[in-house]
Parts: sequence; C-alpha cells; structure tokens
Amino acid sequence: MDAVEQLTGSLPAGVVITDPDQVAKYRYDWSRESSAGTPAAVVRAEDAGQVQVAVSWAAEHGVPVVPRGAGSGLSGGSSAVDGGIVISLERMNQVEIDTGCQVAVVEPGAFNREVKVAAAEHGLWYPPDPSSYEICSIGGNVATNAGGLCCVKYGVTTDYVLGLDVVLADGTLVTLGGKRIKDVAGLSLLKLFVGSEGTLGIVTRAILRLVPAQEARATLVAAFPTVLSAAAAVVEVRRSMRPSMLELMDQASINAVEDHSPMELDRDAGALLIAQSDAPGAARANEVERMQEACRVAGATAVFVTDDPDEGEMFVEARRRAFPAIEARGALLLEDVGVPIPLLPDLLAAIAAIAVDHEVEIPVVAHAGDGNTHPIIVYDATDTASADRARRAFDAVLAAAIELGGTITGEHGVGRTKKDALPDQLGPDVMALTRRIKDALDPDGILNPGALL
Repeated sequence: MDAVEQLTGSLPAGVVITDPDQVAKYRYDWSRESSAGTPAAVVRAEDAGQVQVAVSWAAEHGVPVVPRGAGSGLSGGSSAVDGGIVISLERMNQVEIDTGCQVAVVEPGAFNREVKVAAAEHGLWYPPDPSSYEICSIGGNVATNAGGLCCVKYGVTTDYVLGLDVVLADGTLVTLGGKRIKDVAGLSLLKLFVGSEGTLGIVTRAILRLVPAQEARATLVAAFPTVLSAAAAVVEVRRSMRPSMLELMDQASINAVEDHSPMELDRDAGALLIAQSDAPGAARANEVERMQEACRVAGATAVFVTDDPDEGEMFVEARRRAFPAIEARGALLLEDVGVPIPLLPDLLAAIAAIAVDHEVEIPVVAHAGDGNTHPIIVYDATDTASADRARRAFDAVLAAAIELGGTITGEHGVGRTKKDALPDQLGPDVMALTRRIKDALDPDGILNPGALL
C-alpha cells in the first residue's frame, strides 16, 4: 500500500480524492498564481478530526499541506504544491449563533455572507465585509486577516476573533480563546494565527464577536475631475471623521463596471467617492454635511446624497462589481498596497506614473478611508512582452508602497505573489523573528510551503 492509499484508507469514503480532473480544480485560487503545482490528493475534510488525521499523516511522511477555503484568495495563498495534499475545508460550513454571548461559532468553510445572514436573524451583525463576501469563506478571512468596505470604522477580521480551534503541524488540535470578551491569560497566541495564511496551523473553528445590527445609513457619492482630488477629499474627511464606508473608484474602474454591467455611473468622472454614515440620529446628517463640504473644497464636480437604503446599496454594489468587471478586460495581477492616509495622494500618483512608465493599464479601486488601495494590472496573457511589463509594474507598485512607509498588503495576504517583497518591508530582524516562529511551530516546514516566507 502506498502512502496516499494509506491516507485514503484512514478516512471515510469520498473524503480523499485523487482523480486528476477533480484534483485540478483545487490547484489555484482566484489569482491564478503561476507557480501552482499539482497535489497528490485533496482531502475534503468534514470535521476537525479528519483534518487531524490528514495533517498527522502528512507529518509522518513529510508531505506538504496546503489549506484551502473557498479559493477566492487574491495572492496565491492556497496555490497547491507538487506532490503535496490540499486540505479543503469547504464541507465544514456550520454556523451557530449564541445570542447571550453575542458570538457566532463558525466552521472555516462557511461563507462570510452566511455568518452575516445568521447573525441578522437575531438582530446582530458581523461587520468584516470583503467585496467578495458572498463567496469568500471565514477560514480564508481568518488566514489573511481580511478587511473590506466597512473596516474604516469597524475594523478587520482580527478585531472580531475571540477564539480559534487550530490543528498544528504535528496533528495536535489546540483551542485558543473562547466566548469571553476580555481574556489576557498567557501569551496572545490567538492573534498569532490570524493572518498567518495557513503557515502555522489550520483553523477548524472560529468564535466571532458580533455587534448589534447597524444603524440606518446615509450614502454620499461624489464625482471628481481627477483621482488625486478625490484622494485629497479622503484625507480631509479622515482628519476629523470616521465614516462607516469611504470607497474610491478611478475612471478606469468606473468604465470597466459600466462596460461589464451598466449602472449609470458617470463615465467622465476622474474618480468617484462612495461614502456612508451610520451615525445615530441627527449626527448622521451632520457627518454627511461635513463630508459634502470636504468634497466640495477638494474640487468635487458633483455630490449626491441619499437616505434611501436601496439607492445607496446600488452605488455600493457598483463598487463591489469592480473586480469581476476589470477581470473581463484581460489577465490580472491584483495588488493590495496601503499607506498612511495622508500619503494616499502620493501613492495614487506613483501608481499612475508606473502605469505610464510600463505601458500597462492599472485601474484602481480603494478602501480609501483606510489608505488601502487595489491597483489591478491588466495585461494580455498570450503576449510575453505584455506579461513582462505587467510583472515589472507589479513589483514597482510594491516598491512604491514600501518607499512611502506603507505595506505590500492591507488585507489580501502575502501569499506567493508578494513574498519576494516582504523582506523589503519588514527588514532582516523582523524576517528572522518570523522564521523563528515558523520553525518553532512547523519545524519540518510542511504547512503551506512557499506562502508568506
């Protein structure tokens, strides 16, 4: 009996798949990262015990393990490894709401949207809100410390993780944290695993903090002649305000959405800002009025305000459609760079210059209120010269963010697409410390090798 047959025999029928056509579906995430390998098998685990069996088997045989959620990642974090196994958590998708503790107890394969819907049935809300919330899994959100559209006010995934069950590299299952809101006993190991991209352990359960349902929202949409004037408005708004949403679309992304699924956006605008306020009562109108003034001072050519939730959601939906709309234009290299908010105009100017220098199209959408931008490099995958220019532009954008004191990733993770730039951001001492932690928890290096480090 070979090793894979041993693995198959140790788990229930149908859990392990080796058919090449089925296995091929688990090679890539949405980034289609080029170095993805072909795994020897895929384990579609149904519970934490099966994850333990698979990881213990991998540790015994020195086989690489790549954890995978919904496959919606944008940095190659779940790209398969030749000869390894993929542990898919898609079947582990249960969601339970504890209203007394105001938490959701969630398996990693559950979609972000499913948690929101389950919480809403009890008048509660799970705020982390990636653009892909309908198709991304909680396990992937935890692995990358995902953010989203509401994070400017409500924070990112780590701010809502109270507990985790994690399978370590030797197959041990540990429980960290719990339903307690305050707990400082021992080292903060819980936070170590949030954002670790499957390199330290595999999450099999998460306890997520919920909050009361969001207040009614007012929506502001402002058009600007240039993306830099829109960025100036963002800087001014964030000097004294923290709206519940502050998103940016440049002209290229606006037109991509209009080409793909027309929503009557202003094609001539250099950029759009989409902002929301959920402040209570009269404070909401006051906050919107102050944002309107900031937009006008920055040079907005038009400002529209609505209290109608459906009308407001229409503009938010336009922003969410940007990724699939731009994807229709060609092959993509997706970036996730961020800077301190006052430097947002400088970052956007640098991205525009890089697009010109490398002769590539780089539409930009942004969680602007966080200083987190998504430059999306479009190229022709059938043209070697186009692909080479795109890759050089990708590296140049990362370097520009670092030069401005920013980050190569605000929410998508380092994965495999950005790991070469990580030492430039962190420096040798922090990289060495990171490797020491990795070596301590995964001495044989079997967990998601090639990702992050």
